Amino acid sequence: MRLLLRSIYHCCCAHKSKPLSSPLFKPPTISSYSYFSSSSVLNLAAAASTAPLPMEYRWRSRRKEKLLVVMGPTGSGKSRLSVDLGNRFPAEIINSDKIQVYKGLDITTNKITREERRGVPHHFLGEVDSSVGEYTPAQYRSRAASVISGIISRRRIPMIVGGSNSFIYALLTERFNPESDVFGALDPVSSELRYNCCFLWIDLSIPVLNEYLDKRVDDMLESGMVEELAEFYESGLIDEWEPNSGLRKAIGVPEFERYFREKKEKWEDDRVRGGAYREAVKAIKDNTCQLAKRQIEKIQRLKMGGWGLQRLDASDSFRAVLDGSKSWSDIWERQVLSPSVKIVKRFLEEE
Repeated sequence: MRLLLRSIYHCCCAHKSKPLSSPLFKPPTISSYSYFSSSSVLNLAAAASTAPLPMEYRWRSRRKEKLLVVMGPTGSGKSRLSVDLGNRFPAEIINSDKIQVYKGLDITTNKITREERRGVPHHFLGEVDSSVGEYTPAQYRSRAASVISGIISRRRIPMIVGGSNSFIYALLTERFNPESDVFGALDPVSSELRYNCCFLWIDLSIPVLNEYLDKRVDDMLESGMVEELAEFYESGLIDEWEPNSGLRKAIGVPEFERYFREKKEKWEDDRVRGGAYREAVKAIKDNTCQLAKRQIEKIQRLKMGGWGLQRLDASDSFRAVLDGSKSWSDIWERQVLSPSVKIVKRFLEEE
């Protein structure tokens, strides 16, 4: 049995999907979310991603279950790294982005498509209806813990991936108080965790990240973001939901509200409407960069609070993408993926 499991694992590791076009996946188009028919490539990826954990690896230490946690600001390549790892280790991904948990607006919220998942199972991605109101960190803690137990029961590795550090903290801390404010500097960060965690923190320089985020917004607009938002506003669903909750908080929704709310006959001319469009796009870019800054500050607070975050600098790879260089993939492999694989392998082999 041990040899059989080991052979399954080596088969999984031998299968590597064709690299995608950038460290972050290309923003999806509306058609990207249609049902994908079976193909030999997707079936092979699915078979690789559903193999159990080999015997030489341990999915729990003597006292606590083991988890992988991929952290970083928005746009830093978390999805890319998690899928890369998911095609090398028998893992299942649990989304920890508090906006991506909601159904709908897949382009606006930049959800990873089925094709880009390359057969790696994903949980908590587009599962919550915004009509239920705000999905809280306490709710996430309870539900995600149940999903983790299910993954471990299948002898596989849970991998938490996302930029919402409030969700990550709520899930992982041993004693969670919904009234505490650890990121507002009012309460101390607890380093006592209820799981044995391997933290991978993707970081990059702020100037490079901001430039990339601006480019990503442009790519999302080209992929159908405005058309998606137009359907969203025309459906009238937004008026049925609680203010400042669920998808109403997704970057892009409030910024484009004036553009879609004003009736066409109220515009003086096309220049005014065009001005509203440019104003919305600028606000989206500014707010996305501000979000990334806040996320980095929260990650640094967790690190100072005793969380053992292992930093991976992706700046060179992203700079290569922005420069249009094909070398970005080799740089990503050398500076981000390969070190991550070594860290995870060592973590899983530990008692």
